[in-house]
Amino acid sequence: MLQNWKKILMLAIPSLLSFATATVIGTVNLIMVGHLGALIIAIVGVSNIIMYNGFAIFSGIGHTVNYLVAQNYGANDMRTGVKRMYYALYLCTFFAIVLLIMGWLFSGVILGWTGGSSELVSVGESYLQLRFVALAIGMISFVFHGFLRGIGDTKTSMVLSVISNVIILLLVYALVFGHFGLPELGLEGSGLAILIGEAVGLLLAIYVYFFRLHPLYNTRTWVIPRFKDMGEMISESTKLGVQEFSMSLSMFIFTVFVARLGTEALAANEVALNVMSFGFMPAFAFGATATILVGQEVGRGQPLRGRRAGTDTAIMGSIFLLVLGTVEFFFAENISKLYNNTDPGVFHTAAQLIMISAFLQLFDGLLNFYAGGLRGIGDTTFLLRASLVVAWCLFVPLSYLLIFVLDMGSIGAWIALYTYLMVFGLTLMYRFYRKNWSIIQVKGGVHA
Repeated sequence: MLQNWKKILMLAIPSLLSFATATVIGTVNLIMVGHLGALIIAIVGVSNIIMYNGFAIFSGIGHTVNYLVAQNYGANDMRTGVKRMYYALYLCTFFAIVLLIMGWLFSGVILGWTGGSSELVSVGESYLQLRFVALAIGMISFVFHGFLRGIGDTKTSMVLSVISNVIILLLVYALVFGHFGLPELGLEGSGLAILIGEAVGLLLAIYVYFFRLHPLYNTRTWVIPRFKDMGEMISESTKLGVQEFSMSLSMFIFTVFVARLGTEALAANEVALNVMSFGFMPAFAFGATATILVGQEVGRGQPLRGRRAGTDTAIMGSIFLLVLGTVEFFFAENISKLYNNTDPGVFHTAAQLIMISAFLQLFDGLLNFYAGGLRGIGDTTFLLRASLVVAWCLFVPLSYLLIFVLDMGSIGAWIALYTYLMVFGLTLMYRFYRKNWSIIQVKGGVHA
């Protein structure tokens, strides 16, 4: 038991630090631009939701690489793993170009869809354009990180993420306020900083994959696309991508509903979501660890050991979330005032939302832990179906009912959010333990 937990921590802590760095950078970024006013907080919040949706559409490629390479690594078949990585890069590069063009041309239209004010659209359009370019770059980086996690090299993934995010932090400070001899660009400076940081991160990931890993896995071997093998990558990526997009689009509609309550409510919602991202952080980290460990054990022909690894990962991740939730609950208002201490309507509402979610975020953890385990065995069809049903038959209708029909405002919105996370998390946990693990095998294969 102790050895298993140590292995989990050795994989999870680098991922945790990687997500933590990104979360802290996002928080500091929001704090810095937040002093420019509630409108700017609202723009950043809406843009973050849009970015989440844009990323989610194509994130299935990176998630697919992650679990397939983990299985190949466990089976000692990295020749197939490298081929799958090339197929993923072909797909992701194509879609990144499409996303970049669409985002650059239609950022203003997309902001208008959120239902925000005309001022929000006019001020935020150029910022969102920069975020779309950064997103296109980051999508490709995500595929490289998926490969690194698949082989269990979460430390390198962490280092690349930290470097990229520190660059973003320094440039946000310099470009938003005009320090270090750089121009004062305000909100647009924040967008440009994110773009530059993502570009540096991609260059570093390219170096690691094609140069540092080449002696081990022959990563510079050109792979000619084959329809059958590309079809497998497209199928798996589509299922995982649609699953993520279903979740993110429902969150987008949730944000649109909240936006109808006014700029103050939207700003408070963004502050609370940003604080709760500290809970998403260990949830994502331990979920990624579950995918690695379960996938590798399946590759080794030991699925029952994978089930045990998934359970241990969920237990450890839950402990992290409970400790974090205790801190958030007792210091909710102090935390919310770090973002904005001049608008009582913002920080009081944000504090209430933080207290609601402090312990309920455990269900978000269960969602991520067991989704990670199910990805590890390739149970992608169930993940897709569960995501569609819970998001569109429960979350969106319940949000509308509590916000508008019962007039519960922001509080009603967050009750709906955590009802959704609770049902989804418990559903995936039930599926994880009801599977017949004795018959689980490696997913598919790329042909020579």
